[in-house]
Amino acid sequence: MSTYLLKRLLAMVITLWLIVTLTFFLMHTIPGSPFNEERNTSEMVQQNLEAHYHLNEPLMVQYLLYLKSLISLDFGPSITQPSQTVNDLLGRGFPISFELGMTTLIIAVLSGIILGVLAALRHNGIIDYMAMTFAVLGISIPNFVMATLLIQQVAVTWGILPVATWTSWRHMILPTLALATGPMAIIARLTRSSMLEVLTQDYIRTARAKGLSPFKIVVKHALRNALLPVVTVLGTLAAGILTGTFVIEQIFAIPGMGKYFVESINQRDYPVIMGTTVFYSAFLIVMLFLVDLAYGFLDPRIKLHKKEAK
Repeated sequence: MSTYLLKRLLAMVITLWLIVTLTFFLMHTIPGSPFNEERNTSEMVQQNLEAHYHLNEPLMVQYLLYLKSLISLDFGPSITQPSQTVNDLLGRGFPISFELGMTTLIIAVLSGIILGVLAALRHNGIIDYMAMTFAVLGISIPNFVMATLLIQQVAVTWGILPVATWTSWRHMILPTLALATGPMAIIARLTRSSMLEVLTQDYIRTARAKGLSPFKIVVKHALRNALLPVVTVLGTLAAGILTGTFVIEQIFAIPGMGKYFVESINQRDYPVIMGTTVFYSAFLIVMLFLVDLAYGFLDPRIKLHKKEAK
């Protein structure tokens, strides 16, 4: 286990380094600089600002300086907000984005599993057809379109829920629903197809022959193996949800990391772009690692295979 963890840790570090390197050099291929939009600033002042932020240095020097600061977990100051550091912006915006993303993920996983199990147990019945119709619609409609529909119908037409900001639990409902619909539909379809396959296995027939209750057969024996495909795609779904919050945060005016990320791209605020990219990349890499550990926990055959190989 220790050897496996060391290998995965090394792979995670290399992956993060590649992301940092590619993002850094691709970002600097964009023409112009963060100070080009400052029309009231003289050329000398612009040169002094570029020297202050090391933007006048050769690109490789800037890259090495950034790696040096990154090792100490210092993302540097924001160019467009000199009084704020990137660490300050991340500390203020990430808790909100994390709350929105994790709430969405929990709702999507639980609702998708329940819907998929019910559809499998009522195969070719009305519940199955309704669940799969919902799944097709959920996969087909992008989250920003779903957000617009929810705002128009629920907030504007019915006036039930507020639209913007992030001050109470009522403000969480619409953006969470907009984000959760797509992943919920994917999980429901995966759970349904996997449950249909598992329910035909010999050990399920044996459990039924022993007289076990349907609830115990489904929850204890069938569901655990049926969740393997769901866990496999959970890392990708988590990435999609967490990066999808950028668009939803803009639509609902949520003061999360999406706000700073979009603004930093428009204003060419290099430290904020790099800081948010590196932070989210590291977070998602850790999430994928945790998904791999969960997959090994749910499927004992992975451990048995490793012992047999020895």
